[in-house]
Amino acid sequence: MKMKRALISVSDKTGIVEFATKLHALGIEIISTGGTYKALAAAGIPAIYVTEVTGFPEILDGRVKTLNPYIHGGILAVRDNPDHIAALEEHGIRGIDLVVVNLYPFRQTIAKPGVSLEEAVENIDIGGPAMIRAAAKNFRDVTVVVNPERYAALLEQLANKGESEASFRMMLAREAYSHTAEYDACISRYLRAAAGETELPDTLHVVYEKVQSLRYGENPHQAAAFYRNRLAPVWGVAGAKQLHGKELSYNNIVDVEAAYQIVRDFSAPAVTIIKHTNPCGTAQADTIADAYQLALDADPVSAYGGIIGLNRVVDKAAAEKMSGLFVEAVIAPGFEVEALEVLMKKANVRLLAADFSDTDRTDQELKSVSGGVLLQERDLQTAPREAMRVVSKREPSEREWAELMLAWNVVKHVKSNAIVVAKDGATLGVGAGQMNRVGSAGIALAQAGAKASGAVLASDAFFPFRDSIDAAAAAGIKAIIQPGGSMRDDESIQAADEHGIAMVFTGMRHFKH
Repeated sequence: MKMKRALISVSDKTGIVEFATKLHALGIEIISTGGTYKALAAAGIPAIYVTEVTGFPEILDGRVKTLNPYIHGGILAVRDNPDHIAALEEHGIRGIDLVVVNLYPFRQTIAKPGVSLEEAVENIDIGGPAMIRAAAKNFRDVTVVVNPERYAALLEQLANKGESEASFRMMLAREAYSHTAEYDACISRYLRAAAGETELPDTLHVVYEKVQSLRYGENPHQAAAFYRNRLAPVWGVAGAKQLHGKELSYNNIVDVEAAYQIVRDFSAPAVTIIKHTNPCGTAQADTIADAYQLALDADPVSAYGGIIGLNRVVDKAAAEKMSGLFVEAVIAPGFEVEALEVLMKKANVRLLAADFSDTDRTDQELKSVSGGVLLQERDLQTAPREAMRVVSKREPSEREWAELMLAWNVVKHVKSNAIVVAKDGATLGVGAGQMNRVGSAGIALAQAGAKASGAVLASDAFFPFRDSIDAAAAAGIKAIIQPGGSMRDDESIQAADEHGIAMVFTGMRHFKH
């Protein structure tokens, strides 16, 4: 059916004048409202103001203007239903074949500093969603457009056939419902926050947009894509800008996230090297180049083919050191020009610049299970030193305290059961993901080797038995940090005292499954 009449009312006016000009040239009558009508009139495009169609003025400061049978009847009438057509003729209602609407900028409004609840509420669109949903419901006869990027394809179809293709209308309807669903989810989330609700919601609304399709998932037979949270500011790995290198893979993105989260926990210049989401080496130093060298020295074998995370802008000195190692990706707050010149000599290495500020660190984590998801707050807390308790007879020295805090910052990011051995600003051994804690301790201590003498050890959860403390003592460990809380804590403390080890309880566990 040839398109004859369009209703245009858009908040995002990108390309709307050009689009409406071509609609007019095709002989399509245009109805419009408010700011859109003014924009079209200023461009010399003939349009009918909506009140001329409804026969009723805008009221309530514009809250009511399109909520009218002359609008919704024209949108919702099924064209091959004789009763519907008879009703239109009886009431003098003309059909509307095209609805071009996008909504009040609610998300942009609430992003403004100091915005009031009243201002936010006034930017909740009512008529727009109603028209979009009505047109989308009647997609067999009506074309609905919420995305300016669709204008060109629609115009091409109209120029060639005088109407839109059925499959195109159905795709636009699906896009329209996604548009209104996202809008409602954003409003719901804002009102929860405005009301001071802190409990996890009874109904979870999530809206993600595709950043990119991926070649495959964890394995080549698994389809995958990367999505960004549409209900939160753009930040973190999802907001990182890729400056160089080939396309990120699924596993790259998972490991980049692990690197990003670890180095954000350090205030001093810090570097971590990730393999399969676990840190094979993490260090802090006075310069980012020195921190990288320490992290690499911790486990140069595992570092090959890893992901590097740095919490400072990469300078030339650090880049030159990194250039000697094959790595998949590097994520940092930025890269100096000279550093980029060095690293870009490697054609495939992915270089990512991300926001490392503390903004929005209150985000949540979703994990899929069969038929549902788990939701939790991200583990962002780390017990401060003043909240910790020395339970052994020997107090840690100041040097040991510094090493304990480093090890504690790292162990929270290692898969449980997790053990980290550290000394001189760097990890020496990491035991991850073992079925028992003594197994993880054995891996970490073996990796540290002779360097474990005089080092410290961190455990993400309590020691159920003294066997790990005895193994640590045999390797030369001088201080241990752990949450405490076991029924056998007394045995662990006794073992530490027997070996002259300083032991600190944090009172905070950091399981990572």
